[in-house]
Amino acid sequence: MLAKANRIVRGDDFRRIVRTGRRAGCELAVVHRTEPEAAVARFGFIVSKKVGNAVIRNRVKRRLSEIVRAELGDIETSDIVIRALPAAGTADFATLSAGIAPLLVRR
Repeated sequence: MLAKANRIVRGDDFRRIVRTGRRAGCELAVVHRTEPEAAVARFGFIVSKKVGNAVIRNRVKRRLSEIVRAELGDIETSDIVIRALPAAGTADFATLSAGIAPLLVRR
């Protein structure tokens, strides 16, 4: 799990980042990035019901969180929301990591 300082939890922050941020994507997810409101990088995850049932959605969120935690040192300070696409529900951890990690460090 990410530290509390590195999490986005307010709905207003999610809307601001998704609407005004720059996007980068792959077949597994779309990464929305915008200027930070805090001194540290903050992350939020959007996993809709199209990804799968509750068990699969929570698994995807945990995997995304672990990928972000592993890459945290290489990511520039910004507010980032990762929106999982339906293909993320069937992808294994290695495939998900290979698809998401390059999008996180992209400038």
